[in-house]
Amino acid sequence: MQLEERIAGNVAVVKVTGDITLTKGGDVLLKDKVQSLIQQGYRNLLIDLSGVSYVDSAGLGELVQAYATTKNRGGSLKLLNVTKRLRDLLVLTKLLTVFDTYDSEAAALASFESTPRV
Repeated sequence: MQLEERIAGNVAVVKVTGDITLTKGGDVLLKDKVQSLIQQGYRNLLIDLSGVSYVDSAGLGELVQAYATTKNRGGSLKLLNVTKRLRDLLVLTKLLTVFDTYDSEAAALASFESTPRV
């Protein structure tokens, strides 16, 4: 798994490419990236999942943990370009009701406008 980070206003955008799985260490990489961004003062995170082909239970757990960590620090984590396979998994686990998901980066970034800066 590879992570690319960039900043758009007050939002840290993380593009994920590859699988988010326990066996490939993707769950740890994502956790470390989220922790690093929060320590740098970013509270609004947008995770672009367009390049993710597979997420196992550990990877799904890490997305939930990243969401909880961000929320507990007064921020917000949203998902961008969720693949059909992952969307189906989020529906099945009822996590689609937890995550805000967007198909457009512009719409996702605009949704943070109403989120207070921390």
